[in-house]
Amino acid sequence: MHIGLVILPTDPWREARRQWEWADEAGFVTAWTYDHIRWGGMPEGPWYSAVPVLAAAATVTGRIRLGTLVATPNFRHPVTLAREAITLDDVSEGRLDLGLGPGSEGFDATALGQEPWSRAERLARFDRFLEVLKPIVDGAPATRTSVRTPHYTAQEAPSTPGTVQRPLPLTIAAGGPKGIRLAVEYGRNWVTIGPTWAAKGPNGQVERTPETVLEAVRRQVSELRSACAAAGRSTSDIGKVLLWMPAEPLIESADHFDHLFGPYDELGFDQVVLHHPAQTGPFGGDVGVFEQIAARHARV
Repeated sequence: MHIGLVILPTDPWREARRQWEWADEAGFVTAWTYDHIRWGGMPEGPWYSAVPVLAAAATVTGRIRLGTLVATPNFRHPVTLAREAITLDDVSEGRLDLGLGPGSEGFDATALGQEPWSRAERLARFDRFLEVLKPIVDGAPATRTSVRTPHYTAQEAPSTPGTVQRPLPLTIAAGGPKGIRLAVEYGRNWVTIGPTWAAKGPNGQVERTPETVLEAVRRQVSELRSACAAAGRSTSDIGKVLLWMPAEPLIESADHFDHLFGPYDELGFDQVVLHHPAQTGPFGGDVGVFEQIAARHARV
């Protein structure tokens, strides 16, 4: 099981550059950034745009894979995002993992002046979003994509000059059965954070502890197996990624990490994604410990 890292787009590039370079050198397999207009974890804090940050990161790294975790239909259109993905894959020389999800409530859901969509509508729109985006990023250079759906239209959208990676790997975020079906249909990888809105406790918040996360993920893996069986796809054919959201407990050592995430290894997860321990934002930890974890789980 390998280790990825989220680097929040919170810091000026003169500081953020060192964070991306460190991730590349330390042995993390992926480095992701969140794609929001404003993030609920820092609603009044600094926040830069994901695509330019990833383009800059691609120019100062040479090994680590880079990606959005995740871009959503809340303020993205599949045609323009596909064009940006083709460009990022070129700038990174084939190191892009495009992370996509249906989005959620929050500022992004209304930033363009729209009324917030229901959960059901977000999933319906996400399905159509993927239907439009995937043939553009997967198309040969001469391909032109024309698709009309109830929510999105592509009219002669070009794939030129094509992606470096064929096909471009999509990482699909999903926590419930409908989203997991989309991950199986469209994704190279599936990413989960464990409990979703359905796991809210009596205070109206998602109860997110190591125990509730593991319980939810076990249920989701079972749903993934069912979706793969229905689609005629092997579960071993889809990468499994855990985005670790709890701020507590802080990971104290490489041994502590192995104890905490051993059950996910047994469930067949390929990657755990942690948050950079030393940048602007709510997440913490010891840089030296993270280096030890990355080195222990470095890709051979």
